Amino acid sequence: MGLNDTPQSERIHIGFFGRRNAGKSSVVNAVTNQQISVVSDVKGTTTDPVTKAMELLPLGPVVIIDTPGFDDEGALGEMRVKRTKQVLNRVDVAVLVVDGTVGKTGADNELIEIFTDKKIPYTVAYNKSDISEQTDFPDGVAVSALDGTNIGLLKEKIAHLTKTDDTKMKICGDLISEGDFVVLVVPIDSAAPKDRLILPQQQTIRDVLEAGATAVVVRDTELKSTLESLGKKPKLVITDSQAFASVSKDVPEDIYLTSFSILMARYKGFLKSAVEGAAAIDRLKDGDRVLISEGCTHHRQCDDIGTVKLPRWLKNYTGKEIVFETSSGKGFPDDLSPYSLVIHCGGCMLNEREIQYRRKFAEDSEVPFTNYGTAIAYMQGILKRSLEIIPDIDI
Repeated sequence: MGLNDTPQSERIHIGFFGRRNAGKSSVVNAVTNQQISVVSDVKGTTTDPVTKAMELLPLGPVVIIDTPGFDDEGALGEMRVKRTKQVLNRVDVAVLVVDGTVGKTGADNELIEIFTDKKIPYTVAYNKSDISEQTDFPDGVAVSALDGTNIGLLKEKIAHLTKTDDTKMKICGDLISEGDFVVLVVPIDSAAPKDRLILPQQQTIRDVLEAGATAVVVRDTELKSTLESLGKKPKLVITDSQAFASVSKDVPEDIYLTSFSILMARYKGFLKSAVEGAAAIDRLKDGDRVLISEGCTHHRQCDDIGTVKLPRWLKNYTGKEIVFETSSGKGFPDDLSPYSLVIHCGGCMLNEREIQYRRKFAEDSEVPFTNYGTAIAYMQGILKRSLEIIPDIDI
């Protein structure tokens, strides 16, 4: 991935929902002007959510999600409805597609209740206006996927719902000043992706440059010599959490130190919860279950952080016999009650709405929620130091 590409996690997620045969897929194809979804007269043609990252004017980079019919029947239908509800945890805007010749049904009203409960802005697209008698709707717009009527107006309504201001949190740009030096520590080992930097590293470099500061990228093995040869004291050192212990020893106390994972938790809006949740590590007992969850899916390396390093560090720190379970990608348990702690990755591959859903779900389940970098810093006794540069966060 190049630095100029927009990752899915930074794109506006637009979900299309509705009953079977309301014409969701046809509306999706009309809005995007692409054949994203298969269209058929047979009910339930869309069996799984169909996701497409694209540029959509006048919105820019988006992720379009076409979902299965919400009124699907039988055991297989229940699975499809479940997947649709899971999609609702990550959409920024919802479009309810209603058959305009029939009007809203109980399934449509149930979806509206979910949108409202989850505080998802939405609009209603009353499809089939080319054959419908009613063309004026107070809560939406009459469209025709067949002849394109009002598809442009629907896109404008979606764009209006997705307008944001310029107050979005930065990764670290608001913590540094123009002319500052920022050293980024990127270990290159067996677990590092070949020939590329991981997404948080890319995004942080971009954020440093946009702040008018200078980014110096080094391996942990060259950090000490780099600090000695820079000729100027850096404002901040940002490290991969796995190298926290050695990096902390090499970075003088008068230089701020934190990690990519901690900055990502701040960027995604759950750092306060992560700091509070880390304290639960001291309360773990023999037999407690800990969920280690990643937002991405990747090939597990021999010394993988989620399945190998974190369990090892937790066992060594607590001295307890802990049961570890893992989840990855879009999969996340529907029931967190068996767990005493959730340790999540930084969430760079998940949009803010989905990671906030997981945090809130854990909170409602009364299960502490933290993330990799915060947990590692806590166990190594350097969490307080790693938060010194971040305002309004204390332990």
